[in-house]
Amino acid sequence: MKKMEAIILVVARPGTEERVHEKLKDHPSVKEVYRVYGEYDLILRVEVDGIEELDKFHDEVLRKIREIELTETLIASTYGIRA
Repeated sequence: MKKMEAIILVVARPGTEERVHEKLKDHPSVKEVYRVYGEYDLILRVEVDGIEELDKFHDEVLRKIREIELTETLIASTYGIRA
């Protein structure tokens, strides 16, 4: 099965950005995590086996981190990808 990628933009409670980073950085679905400046505090690149696994990541990982206030998920398109 071909993996799908998503970019997840995360807003953390002020002062908890490092704690959220630590909780996410070693998760097997998280391929990259960056702390950033601006409207969002962290950007994640996740790789999952499909939309159901992405749902599971949201429900069982992100929603259980109390320091996260908001997320926005961008599902990567296949436009421009060479097979």
